[in-house]
Amino acid sequence: MFAKSIMIVGTMSSAGKSFITAGLCRIFRQDGLRTVPFKSQNMALNSYITRDGLEMGRAQVMQAEAAGVEPDVRMNPILLKPTSDSGSQVIVNGEVFGTMGAVEYYTKKEELIPHIMKAYDSLAAENDVIVLEGAGSPAEINLKDVDIVNMGMAKLSDSPVILVGDIDRGGVFASVYGTIMLMDEEERSRIQGIIINKFRGDVEILKPGLTMLEELTGVPVLGVVPYAQLDLDDEDSLSDRLTHHTIQKGAKLDLAVIRVPRISNFTDFEVFERIDGVSVRYVTRVQELGSPDAILLPGTKNTMADLRWMRQNGLEAAILKQHERGSLVIGICGGFQMLGKTLSDPDGVEDGGSMRGMGLLDTETVFLPQKRRTRMNGTIASVDGVLEPLSGHAVSGYEIHMGETRGLGSAVPFTTLETGETDGYRDPAGTVFGSYLHGIFDSPETAQKLVQALLTKKGEDTSVIEAFDLNAYKEEQYDKLADTLRESLDMQCIYDILNQWGERI
Repeated sequence: MFAKSIMIVGTMSSAGKSFITAGLCRIFRQDGLRTVPFKSQNMALNSYITRDGLEMGRAQVMQAEAAGVEPDVRMNPILLKPTSDSGSQVIVNGEVFGTMGAVEYYTKKEELIPHIMKAYDSLAAENDVIVLEGAGSPAEINLKDVDIVNMGMAKLSDSPVILVGDIDRGGVFASVYGTIMLMDEEERSRIQGIIINKFRGDVEILKPGLTMLEELTGVPVLGVVPYAQLDLDDEDSLSDRLTHHTIQKGAKLDLAVIRVPRISNFTDFEVFERIDGVSVRYVTRVQELGSPDAILLPGTKNTMADLRWMRQNGLEAAILKQHERGSLVIGICGGFQMLGKTLSDPDGVEDGGSMRGMGLLDTETVFLPQKRRTRMNGTIASVDGVLEPLSGHAVSGYEIHMGETRGLGSAVPFTTLETGETDGYRDPAGTVFGSYLHGIFDSPETAQKLVQALLTKKGEDTSVIEAFDLNAYKEEQYDKLADTLRESLDMQCIYDILNQWGERI
């Protein structure tokens, strides 16, 4: 048996192809088909560690969850994690392949095709359907000769393609038509349907344009998807949530996340956005910081460069001042590394050399060439201060970092892992905490206890704060997404495309 396949591409980045892919994965799963997502090459700083310690993009993790399957690194064989404006760390099948500039990577693409096809073929042998996702636009004519993620991947996998256009940004007819017309004849023959995404308004007004689009392109419009208020994990720093603050009316708790330039795994804090009475703000300037109850420093792909950015724009000084005034400070991964006294990079893993840290924790970090990738369970040690209710609480998560952090004289261990290792430290007063564990707040009880502790500090009623079941919430969102697509799309036509493509003469 070899899986049937269908590919989703977009006229541009953020056209909604990740969510359309996830929705189709959910629908096929609901209809009894063993389904998996696949994206041959993903560029994102939001990554995830699988049970076997391999790294993949979170978008495919979200899609795997929608499909009801365990995330598998084969679903995203190539992951690019930008380290600068023109360079990325290249992850191949979950392992670090190297750090390359854009030109060097361009020359290596052809060498990566066997890795991609090995992953794809093994998934195809185990499943009924593979829903592939492209990246950016399939009409990047300057990159077509070595395309391994859009129409090039459609050809390698012999998949029919559905093109998604984002009407919310305007110009959707031109972008859909232009995308198709920039393709060669073989590529155009693979485009079997068009989806108009993120529509607000009366579809009847749109119908004449849809008819003209079908006549011009010879491709059927499979449906118009409304702009849906769904809450699913976002792929990377293009996320709307980083520019639109989640401020709840009458919120009793204010959390400020520092949006550093190379922010990664900001999904660590999304759980707080879903708790009633909590506002989460993403801050890039001193003027936006205010006086939050807690300041959250996220992961970053370049700790030293992002700390230097905070130092130059005044955010570091503002954070230190707010800490003196009573704001709790929590750092995860790169944010944790920033909190210490020194950061050293003898091997040039990041910027090389050494620099002073923020000095809120009595720790030092040394960057190493080897990346630590692991899933871990642990227990929060005895905690003094605001977070005393978290003492002895079980936690779990995953580590992705290229450095070791050592506690010095006054640093107090924060979390003890099941291996006996210390993960993270706090200050003696219990006002600053740091950990390498991504996802440490994902369990309902951990997020609830943190919120209740901060409310208790303010003298607020904590009885109304209930444990938030993130997994159950996600399942509801995936079902809503599937319902939206079933109502909006011609699913019979999509099934016909899926089933008939391989039978064509």
